Amino acid sequence: MQKRPFGNTGLEVSVLGFGAGHVGGNDLSEDQAGTLLNRALDLGINLIDSAKGYDQSEARIGRHLSWRRKDFILSTKGGYGVEGAADWSYDCIVRGVEQAMRTCQTDYLDIFHLHSCPQETLEQDAIWQALEFVQAQGWVRVVAYSGENAALAYALNSGKVGSVQTSVNLFDQHSLLELLPQAPHLGVIAKRPIGNAPWRFEQRPVGDYAEVYWERWKTMNLELGSDPLELALRFTAFAPGVSSSIVGTRDLKHLTHNMDVVTRGPLEGDVSEKLNQLFVQHGKDWEGQV
Repeated sequence: MQKRPFGNTGLEVSVLGFGAGHVGGNDLSEDQAGTLLNRALDLGINLIDSAKGYDQSEARIGRHLSWRRKDFILSTKGGYGVEGAADWSYDCIVRGVEQAMRTCQTDYLDIFHLHSCPQETLEQDAIWQALEFVQAQGWVRVVAYSGENAALAYALNSGKVGSVQTSVNLFDQHSLLELLPQAPHLGVIAKRPIGNAPWRFEQRPVGDYAEVYWERWKTMNLELGSDPLELALRFTAFAPGVSSSIVGTRDLKHLTHNMDVVTRGPLEGDVSEKLNQLFVQHGKDWEGQV
């Protein structure tokens, strides 16, 4: 698996990362979750991304991967959901990092993101004081932000984060084209690289996570070819500025296929540039999806 520098952090991340949201659900048994996580590392993936809000995800990472801690970069997200502490407060962040370390059975987190809070939250000094503290303790190696639009722009230009996580896909190029070029020194994790696979639906999937992207796909009149996943994943994985693209799955076959796709490298010729132009033509006012 090809690896890339993660901005100026000193870390190197695999082109394909593993989004561990699905691993937290009850539709996977403990054994299935453990097999999936370990297989991801066996294939050469070294970035595992989780969050406080992903149910059992952090706990399962701890149970099944703590023995391989030196084999992977652990990325997680938080800032909320700590009993007895107000969300986004100093105590919530510090205690949340401590809880994440205990749950993941590790004494440090490689990357800790503030998870999709708005710009007005990022403007509070207490948040950054808390992050400075946990970093000084050696509990967090890279302070980061996960989000979109105005809040992401604020984080990118704050000088306080070493990396960001944001939506980058065929149908969501706002961050890629407008924001990420402002901070080429930062590590970038691209989430939703296949845009929630809207091609699965013949009709508009009302209420589904893919609905907005389905509408954009139809508006762009984008021909996806015989393997839409390959087009989408290669577009994102090799987009300028992207360090790693995280894909979540419950299925070992899907995981292996994703691996095969990224080994094929960038899209041929000027295909990616034409896809950029198509987005600008139809979606210049489309914001990033949180």
